[in-house]
Amino acid sequence: MSEQYKTYPDLPGYKGEAETGREAAAAIAPRMGRLQRMVHQMVTERGAQGLTPEEACDMSGETRVSLQPRFSELKAKGVIVDSGMRRSNPSSWKRAVVWVLPCYRPEPAGGEA
Repeated sequence: MSEQYKTYPDLPGYKGEAETGREAAAAIAPRMGRLQRMVHQMVTERGAQGLTPEEACDMSGETRVSLQPRFSELKAKGVIVDSGMRRSNPSSWKRAVVWVLPCYRPEPAGGEA
């Protein structure tokens, strides 16, 4: 197992053996913590309404390439969860996961926790 997999989600991840992924991960690493905090703050502010990555990009002015992976990292840390809701992205009209804090996680069907 590569060293990268031992440190994700505390360091940016990458896929495959191409050097481009490693280079991109290394380039974003200095900003990763700040971007994760920004995403967490935006999700927190939206409460039960939640937030999609594209909405976060629109709110912050950051690129999707910079922010989308931060949602995956925060999910892996258990800091945000899939709300079960979906919203259409204005840029593509494709449905996107709406992320919320764990306290807003919907109860499973049947009320079992």
